[in-house]
Amino acid sequence: MSKMVFAIVTIIVILGVATIGYFALNFYLTPAKIISVPNGTSVQSKTAILAGGCFWCVEADFEKLLGVLSVVSGYTGGSSPNPTYENYASQGHREATLITYDPTLVTYSSLVEWLVKHIDPTDTKGSFNDRGEEYAPAIYFADDIEQSSATKVIADINALGIYKKSVNILVLPRKEFYPAEDYHQDYYRKNALKYSYYRNASGRDHFVKEHWGEDANVVNYKPNLETMATSSDVKLNSAWSTYQKPSDEKLREILTPIQYKVTQEDGTEPPFNNEYDKETRAGIYVDTLSGEPLYSSKDKYDSGTGWPSFVRPIRSDAITLHEDRHFFTVRTEVRSRYADSHLGHVFDDGPTDRGGLRYCMNSAALRFIPKEVMESQGYKDYMNQI
Repeated sequence: MSKMVFAIVTIIVILGVATIGYFALNFYLTPAKIISVPNGTSVQSKTAILAGGCFWCVEADFEKLLGVLSVVSGYTGGSSPNPTYENYASQGHREATLITYDPTLVTYSSLVEWLVKHIDPTDTKGSFNDRGEEYAPAIYFADDIEQSSATKVIADINALGIYKKSVNILVLPRKEFYPAEDYHQDYYRKNALKYSYYRNASGRDHFVKEHWGEDANVVNYKPNLETMATSSDVKLNSAWSTYQKPSDEKLREILTPIQYKVTQEDGTEPPFNNEYDKETRAGIYVDTLSGEPLYSSKDKYDSGTGWPSFVRPIRSDAITLHEDRHFFTVRTEVRSRYADSHLGHVFDDGPTDRGGLRYCMNSAALRFIPKEVMESQGYKDYMNQI
């Protein structure tokens, strides 16, 4: 190869790389503000502060509850400001979680019920292997209504006689909440192996299963009806709501290499060269693993980026959002609620007349269910969403 030809080839390669880099930076890696409301609408969210021992576990449990929009691990209850992981206990604080939720989908009473069912509510001296008052469960109420709701839920559960001892959770006035250090947030996801070992060794899941079984994931206090309902009335009967992620070995068997890279390793598929970028049929898009509904065809649009893009999820609680600081920028990662699959990112450069958001998804994380087969595949309740 002559020097001139080599030089020309080199220039072409450099220009190609530069073009791809420019495209990625402008359409996928462009910094966007952290989006806090999943569907781009003005949801009137509320917050609750609940403590149930190790906040890694409490955060993980609450992020699976329908209607919960976000969960932050932190400290509360003490008298000194700005506690850290090194000194919070000595300052009288507990490990706690700040839960942001949509009250049209889940009630404060249901949050309290969920807490009680996923901890040992009879232990006032700690939580499972973690001992000390800093790990003891507590409910922090903001007003008389929350206080009354919390005490009623506790009384209702005590009346069931589930535990050998009485439910004995402190119900206390709400105090300032201080977010924990960044490395504690989403710990169950960012450090999955360490978290799994810790949780299994704690005995938490065994205790919950022993006392509640499948009813641990039943919420009995409906919106606009803060009274105990029958389990059959509100049981989470969708297959995806009880989805359990298989082992890594099994995941590698059932997923293609690109599906595994995207959903399990937070990867990104090539733009334009993917299955659903140009898909225009009516239907819904579900998680490729769990089948949980994520997006509707009516909310899909051609963003010109080469990835399937949507203006909103099919439900405000269909996804979870997480801060992503990879690639020297800050983005908002989108994950599925039950399978915890990496789906893509959400940006604030979408159509302004449709909410202004662009949910930039990976086809490899999705499975398309055409309208014609939705009912036969168990998605009849979502027919009105397309």
